[in-house]
Amino acid sequence: MLHIEELLIDENTSVLQTMKKLDETGQRILFIAPQGKLKAAVTDGDIRKYILRGGALEGEIKQAANYQPISLPLEQRAKARKLIEKESIDALPLLDKQGRIVDIIFTSGVDVNNQKCAGLPVVIMAGGLGTRLYPYTKILPKPLIPVGELPILEHIINRFCDFGCNDFRLVVNYKKNMIKSYFNELEKPYQVSYVDEDQPLGTGGGLCLLKGCMKDTFFLSNCDILLDADFADIADYHRQQGNIITMVCAVKHFTVPYGVIELNNDGTIQNMKEKPEMNFLTNTGVYVVEPRVVEELEDGKKQGFTDIIDHYRALGEKVGVYPISEQSWMDMGQIEELDNMRRRLENQ
Repeated sequence: MLHIEELLIDENTSVLQTMKKLDETGQRILFIAPQGKLKAAVTDGDIRKYILRGGALEGEIKQAANYQPISLPLEQRAKARKLIEKESIDALPLLDKQGRIVDIIFTSGVDVNNQKCAGLPVVIMAGGLGTRLYPYTKILPKPLIPVGELPILEHIINRFCDFGCNDFRLVVNYKKNMIKSYFNELEKPYQVSYVDEDQPLGTGGGLCLLKGCMKDTFFLSNCDILLDADFADIADYHRQQGNIITMVCAVKHFTVPYGVIELNNDGTIQNMKEKPEMNFLTNTGVYVVEPRVVEELEDGKKQGFTDIIDHYRALGEKVGVYPISEQSWMDMGQIEELDNMRRRLENQ
């Protein structure tokens, strides 16, 4: 596995030295990234063109480099493969909000060592009945409903794996043996363990079954959503803010399709707004949580995770929000939304 630093080169390095480094890495591309911020890319093709123009091997690589490299924000990772194919490039750097290279997608499938979230466990609430997805859930538990070629739960796990997470705890109940059988037989580069919920305890209450198991900050996710988000940045934000819980929220923009009338107390019209627009934050069902929350839960109490959030807010504890764009959130909680998720994944 390569480290990102192995693929970086100073723009004042000679062309000859750059060629040697390309040979050493076994890749066809290097990046110029002062302080980690992407500035340029150089491929063996760029060097070939430079030499054909009469460039000297002793010249600096900045004379051959491409200072308009193609890249994507890290949260748009799902679009990487399609963009690589469209642009016919060997590798695509993914950038954080400061423009730093934090991962690289290669056509060859080679991985770079992107371990910013390594060690952070992920708890996924996978025990619900999925009544809104009936009749699908009469046959399959919601976590195993296919979205494209993979079940939704495997999509969720894969996205966390992209950020170095490899420890997954599934709270299971409904048709739990099907879920266990699927993941036990799957060849996978991550660990999956199970917590049996004998009685439905809700999206928050089920966490009490993990008492004594959660020693570190962890991600908590529902099993019916997908995020195109920078999980490493979410975790960093949570730590920097000193939150006990951080809720990932999507920015929603909604236009009311009607004229809205506001009344005075006497029934006369106070104001009229034609198709007003609204902007608000909505809960995606993904959180970063401190382990203390699990230890302080009441055993066997049925509750949603938002009830737990309200409890800590009432105590004056710090609960924060990490906003993402509306397009970065996909929900399959209902059949119409499931169909929309499938369409969006097909187009990525």
